[in-house]
Amino acid sequence: MTTPRGELSAVSFVDKVRNKVDELRGRGKETAGKATDNRDLRAEGTGERSVADLRNAGEKAKDSFRR
Repeated sequence: MTTPRGELSAVSFVDKVRNKVDELRGRGKETAGKATDNRDLRAEGTGERSVADLRNAGEKAKDSFRR
């Protein structure tokens, strides 16, 4: 949500930070899975990163309608 001055609201900012943390966690798991040749960990990381990417896309869509 944006304020009258066009700034992000605290809720929107927290959602974006949470999505970024999830994305980075997924990348870490994916990289660790590649390094240890662990398919399950790699797949888990890829899934987490994909979910975070979808949430980011949703946030961007919401932001575009707010402006």
